[in-house]
Amino acid sequence: MTDTQIKLTECPRDAMQGIVHFIPTELKAAYLNLLLQVGFDTIDFGSFVSPKAIPQMQDTAEVLKRLDITSTKSKLLAIIANYRGAEDAAQYEEISYLGYPFSISETFQLRNANTTISHAFNTVKQIKQLCGTKNKELVVYLSMGFGNPYGDEWNVEIVQQWSERLINEGINIIALSDTVGVATPKQISDIYPALCNIFPGTDFGLHLHATPDKWQDKIAAAYKAGCRRFDSALKGYGGCPMASDELTGNIATENLIGYLEFQNEHLGLNMDKFRKALEYSGRVFNV
Repeated sequence: MTDTQIKLTECPRDAMQGIVHFIPTELKAAYLNLLLQVGFDTIDFGSFVSPKAIPQMQDTAEVLKRLDITSTKSKLLAIIANYRGAEDAAQYEEISYLGYPFSISETFQLRNANTTISHAFNTVKQIKQLCGTKNKELVVYLSMGFGNPYGDEWNVEIVQQWSERLINEGINIIALSDTVGVATPKQISDIYPALCNIFPGTDFGLHLHATPDKWQDKIAAAYKAGCRRFDSALKGYGGCPMASDELTGNIATENLIGYLEFQNEHLGLNMDKFRKALEYSGRVFNV
């Protein structure tokens, strides 16, 4: 895979969604507006899902109204879990991407979205058609992309087979997700370039989770394997609650930026705004 421009997706939605106390709408919007000024490629800002499933995201539509997207190069991504959520998200012109978590673990697909893999795949096809009529791009997150804790069958061939089926449906962006933080640097080094070689026209990204002492090995493996699309969250907030180690969370954006800058990558970020967002995050996450 040839070098391409780095694309960073900042994931405040992923960072916030598991917090029990409700973060006020105005606080979320203020934080997101700071992030929009930094210059990330994409902001995963909210989700259109059942308030019962994720109470924290019940105000996503209201947050969106308060965002200033007139002077940012960042695109907005909203997570959806079914067709109804996709319909809700697709009505907003400000949203460029719809993100759908598609698990290759049957157990996790049932736990996460109360649906089978087969049904979820049909949902992907329906949402892809909707995106075509609403000028949206569908990003599919391949959940449990590096293994699962449930004993469901997993191997590289399964990852490749589901990638192929998604690509055949016109999916152009796939984020391979280390949902519970089990990926090893060797897995990343083996799987990522193989996918890129088999499907050269597809934009593959990585949504990695790690403990604070393991992030650099994973990011280094990803970067050396040719990955140029990364998801992360300031201070490593968030992650999957089903990980066996409670310290497993998102890759911290400040660490990712530091690594990439050490590789002489020009990221084009406004670091003054980034530092302000980093400081403001303490108010959002009450730390």
